[in-house]
Amino acid sequence: MTDLRIGVLGYGLRGSLARTAHRPGAGSRVTAIADPDARARAEAATVFPDAATTEDHRKVIADRDIDAVLVLTPDHTHADIACEALRAGKPVFVEKPLDITVERCDEILRTAYATGTRLYVGHNMRHMPVVRLMRDLICRGAIGRVKTVWIRHFVGYGGDWYFKDWHAQRRFTTGLLLQKAAHDIDVLHWLAGGWARDVQALGDLMVYGDNPHRRAPGEPKADDWYTKDGHWPPHTQRALNPVIDVEDVSLLNMRLDNGVLAAYQQCHFTPDYWRNYTVIGDAGRLENFGDGPGGCVKVWNTRRSGHRPEADETHAIPAAEDDAGHGGADPLLVDEFVRFVREGGRTDTSPVAARMAVAAGVQATASLRDGGTPRRVDAVDPELAAYFERGQTPR
Repeated sequence: MTDLRIGVLGYGLRGSLARTAHRPGAGSRVTAIADPDARARAEAATVFPDAATTEDHRKVIADRDIDAVLVLTPDHTHADIACEALRAGKPVFVEKPLDITVERCDEILRTAYATGTRLYVGHNMRHMPVVRLMRDLICRGAIGRVKTVWIRHFVGYGGDWYFKDWHAQRRFTTGLLLQKAAHDIDVLHWLAGGWARDVQALGDLMVYGDNPHRRAPGEPKADDWYTKDGHWPPHTQRALNPVIDVEDVSLLNMRLDNGVLAAYQQCHFTPDYWRNYTVIGDAGRLENFGDGPGGCVKVWNTRRSGHRPEADETHAIPAAEDDAGHGGADPLLVDEFVRFVREGGRTDTSPVAARMAVAAGVQATASLRDGGTPRRVDAVDPELAAYFERGQTPR
């Protein structure tokens, strides 16, 4: 079997996914990369010496020797680039979020439907071992029927990752309750078996907005913009983005269309980085302690009691591939994409689910900026939903 020839559109922070997809002789290889930034192209040329590089993504899309493309560009460009590739008949992988507005997400879905070109969305958390473990426990009935889900997201490196570049600006992200939370909202939907219908949120720019140490407009990020142990406490951050108008802490409440109640909290100035999920059913609850190897998911489901750290069941989070991105999820994500391009069929990630995560994030952000006024989340067009549920095949 010959390798799937992949074109990479955008070689920035998610260039790691392109490196994961480059497996010559093992099913896929990167053969072309487009990025308007000369430094990004130079780095890509070093990593992929046999691949062509260009500043124009259109050249990669038009290349007849490219079998599929990875859209790894900034979020607000996803719809334009993905739709262009879909119309050219190129199967598309879109990094999450699908885009930053509901309208642009729906444009991608409609284009995939109209052209019949395969569309895949990179919600890699569906392949994270901790998420798979929690879903497996729920599906086998370990806690009964899910009734409520609580998620706390401690973004310990938020100052580095989200307040030093375009992520800090609304016009490029809508807000971090969409851009960063899209992963967790998608997981919440998956675990709870429904979509957010009503949302209400509060939030603020509490820490990074007061920091005066900003780069000048047009000045590139500093070479030490991220260090694993540095830049603490948050007020010591330097060279922040010239414009910062997204919230650094947010609180979101949701009612899903199946009646499940859910809550999500996100903070970008905590000292630690991890996610905590609590899922409560009508016959028990589960909670994760850590989200990678060495962590576990505990289940309480046999009796009522006071607080007891000793759970009725303790399940170790499975080990993942060493040094693989996102807790071992990225290689599995690439595997699924390559299989989908070659064979079609249903996938664990879902374009409709990706759109619904964005829709929830958009309305939650609108609520947050309107004093917490509740908002209704519109469902996707039923015809489009049915098409993607069938695995993107005609009736």
